[in-house]
Amino acid sequence: MQLGMVGLGRMGANIVRRLMRSGHQCVVFDRNPEPGKALAAEGAIAAADLAGLVAGLQAPRHVWLMLPAGAITEAAIQELAGLLAPGDVIIDGGNAFWKDDIRRAGELRDKDIAYLDVGTSGGVWGLERGYCLMIGGPKDVVERMDPIFAALAPGLGDIPRTPGREGRDDRVEQGYLHAGPNGAGHFVKMIHNGIEYGMMQAIAEGFDILRHADSDQLPPEHRMTLDVAEIAEVWRRGSVITSWLLDLTATALAADETLSGYSGYVEDSGEGRWTVQAAVEEAVPAEVLTAALYTRFRSRQDHTFAEKVLSAMRKGFGGHVEPKKGPAA
Repeated sequence: MQLGMVGLGRMGANIVRRLMRSGHQCVVFDRNPEPGKALAAEGAIAAADLAGLVAGLQAPRHVWLMLPAGAITEAAIQELAGLLAPGDVIIDGGNAFWKDDIRRAGELRDKDIAYLDVGTSGGVWGLERGYCLMIGGPKDVVERMDPIFAALAPGLGDIPRTPGREGRDDRVEQGYLHAGPNGAGHFVKMIHNGIEYGMMQAIAEGFDILRHADSDQLPPEHRMTLDVAEIAEVWRRGSVITSWLLDLTATALAADETLSGYSGYVEDSGEGRWTVQAAVEEAVPAEVLTAALYTRFRSRQDHTFAEKVLSAMRKGFGGHVEPKKGPAA
């Protein structure tokens, strides 16, 4: 199958590579020509602009955007809407706000151009591990693009099957889900990332407590010097909190137990805020997720070891490099 990819950053370029490994043809474009040249050397077709990308695709065309949420994505969709023809498809695989998806789908529907919102989880490791996909949009379009989603998804792997799933959609076990109508894909991904904030915060706070077990706030007989790197490693081996986030934490602590290369300043990328906003709109209590978001705000004024752990996890799964701001912890 053929796919156009717009945006060749940390995830976009590797999505192209994973698709090409499965025999799909990709036409690619990025405002920076260098990643396009690199992918062309690996078998992709590099376009000089969006018009060239559309011209390089056969109808019906499928164009995937992997761009930052906001004005850049909005501008690209508007330009593509003027270049594509009825029956073509625009896919937004970035972390867009789900209400924007509903609006965009309606605007494109008037031109008979389909729109899919695809929440994409996998970060910089997706090339090898695959991408967990949460898809919103018309069922017939999702079915048409199934070869693309199947190639990107992780597959069943060595994860045990869940008992009682007989008769359900087996694509979910492969790591991709048609979540519902337009907006559903990014809504599900938004909540996924909100939960991620809470899980990361719990791990970070736990290691902060461990690291300070020798605090002078404690009586001498209660003080302990603990090896947090070794604790992270043993927890990876069969404990109930085993997870990829714990794996990333263990890797970072093994390299530097003090995490001295991290400032403790932690960014948020939007989805945590949107998750809390959805909780307010639905009148659903979300104390843990809200507190995790507020901790990131606080980290930009006052840092602790916990925030360094958060930064280490963010760099591990997404390649995020925090700015060097504020006082050191």
